[in-house]
This record gives sequence, C-alpha cells and structure tokens, in this order.
Amino acid sequence: MSVPFQFKRKLLPLLLILSLAVLALAGCEKRAVNTGASGEKIVLNEVAHSIFYAPMYAAIEEGYFQDAGIDLELVTGFGADKTMTAVLSGEADIGFMGPETTVYAFNEGASDVVKNFAQLTQRAGNFLIAREPMEAFTWTDLKGKNVLGGRAGGMPEMVFEFVLKKNNIDPAKDLSIDQSIDFGSTAAAFSGGQGDFTVEFEPSATALEKEGAGYVVASVGVDSGYVPYTAFSAKESFLISHPDIIQAFTDALQRGMQYVSGHTSEEIAAVIAPQFPDTDKETIATIVSRYQEQDTWKEDVIFTEDAYTLLLDILDDAGQLEARPEYENLVNTKFAAQAAGEGD
Repeated sequence: MSVPFQFKRKLLPLLLILSLAVLALAGCEKRAVNTGASGEKIVLNEVAHSIFYAPMYAAIEEGYFQDAGIDLELVTGFGADKTMTAVLSGEADIGFMGPETTVYAFNEGASDVVKNFAQLTQRAGNFLIAREPMEAFTWTDLKGKNVLGGRAGGMPEMVFEFVLKKNNIDPAKDLSIDQSIDFGSTAAAFSGGQGDFTVEFEPSATALEKEGAGYVVASVGVDSGYVPYTAFSAKESFLISHPDIIQAFTDALQRGMQYVSGHTSEEIAAVIAPQFPDTDKETIATIVSRYQEQDTWKEDVIFTEDAYTLLLDILDDAGQLEARPEYENLVNTKFAAQAAGEGD
C-alpha cells in the first residue's frame, strides 16, 4: 500500500497527508452495491471487507439503503489509515473503521473533526490460531511463543494486548509479537511456517482450519468483553450539512442490525453471499454462526459513553493516547437514537 496515515506520537502534518491522499487511495477497491438506486450518491469507505460486518451487507443486499433514498458506493480501504485519509480528503463521505482512528485524528488537530455517529460491532472479531488443536488452551500458553500480530495502535492489536494483560501476561516481555507483516498477509505467513500462533479475522481463521494449517483455540472478542470495535464516522461539516442523508443511512444500518438479530446464520449467509463470491454459503454460515455465538453485533447502533470511555482506557493502556477528548467531541448519538426509536 502507498503512504499510510500515521496516528501516533511523531506524526506527519495533516496537510502533508492530505496532499498524498491520492497515493494512499490508489490501493482501495470499489465494490458494486446491488441497490439499483437512483437516490443520493454516498461513498462509504470500509476498513476491510469481512463477514464480521454482516449487518451492513444485509442492509445493502436487502435494499435498505435504496429504500432510504441512498445510492451507495462501497469502497474497501484495506486499513483504518487509508479509510481515515479518504474521509479527510473528501474521497469518501462516510468512513467505517475502528473509532480509535477518530481519536488519533482529533488529537492531531484535524480542523474538521471526524465524528462517530453509529456503532456496528461490540466485540473484537479476531481469533487466536494455533498450529495444533488445544482443547485445554489458556492464555499463559503464549508465554515464550512467537505470535503474528497486528499494527501498533490498531484495535486488533490493542485489544489482543488488552486480553494478554487481563491474564497477567506482559506483551513486551512474556512473548514475541511480530508486527512486521502487512494486514491481510498474516494467514499466508502462518501457513508458510512463520510464528507459533497467529491472530486472524474471518474468513482467514476458518480457511486455515479447512487447510489443516491452523486451529482456533480462543476468541479475542469473548475474552476481551464488550468493546466498541468498529463504527461509522463522518466529518462534522458533513453531519451538519447533510443531516437527512446521515439519518437515512443510519436508519438503513439499524434495519440491517434487526435483520441479523432475527434470522439464522443460514438465512444471513444466503442474503450476504453476493458480497463474498469466492466463499461458499456453508462457510459463510459457519462464520456468521461463530460471530452470533459471541454476541458480536449490537441490537442498536448507539455508541454509548461507557463504550467510548472503555475505548480511551484501551488506548491509554496501550500507550497510544496523548489526550482524552470529551465524548461529545467525537460522538454524535442523535441519528442512532432516532433510528433506534429513542429520539425526540
């Protein structure tokens, strides 16, 4: 990927980053959205394309955005840095990523604050993979081992380290976490012989199991507890100038949440299958079921203050927090509350 957007410590100035936005966005992938809509064109940049985000894809495939008068263009940014760059540069109207990215941007003095207005997932979506089945696995089994991890400052890595610390394991001293491998390449590296363990999202976790190259031994999401893992955000200027669009978008998301909460994994798999043409429906259903069992998706899209406080605590614990922005500075609950039927 091209120039990343850096979000911690010694950072490149925002203006320089934005001047390089075209390079950063070159690796993004546009995806057709089956809405048949002729409504308001909205570009949504997602951090990754994963079954982990099933409620959003259900909303797309069931035509909820079309019903709301939105002609949605979905772009995959392949990383929160790329997604935030797209939002700041105006290449995307809405970003879908870990909300920690909005904290980093705020603390770096972004002139047009990027605010979270809807939350999607409430647990981490990654799993710990071992080379052999370990029915009696405990987190202390990682001591002295090499683990393929994630980018420093990103939610996957920070929540993983949060779990380690909960289990009295020092991420810096008790094991070796390899953070040198690009996002999306760790499963291939693990399959090729690197590391004793790897931390993977779906469908990589299930793919490794099918290959016999790895086995899920723990869920980071289960052992971390509830965390505000991914959220939708937009520049404050866009929220102010396009409130009807944001409300319509949030209403469609809420319907997607309701769909996954009221249907079986097989039904959800059948609906979202067009989003994953290279994955068979049985595998999609298996992955959806795994996420359902760990209570991955919220019943509503409201980003609560308690969740935000926990986010800051995780950032602080990971040594990635320079200042604690107020909840009202980075979260707008008006649209989510109305979508959930709690508005005025």
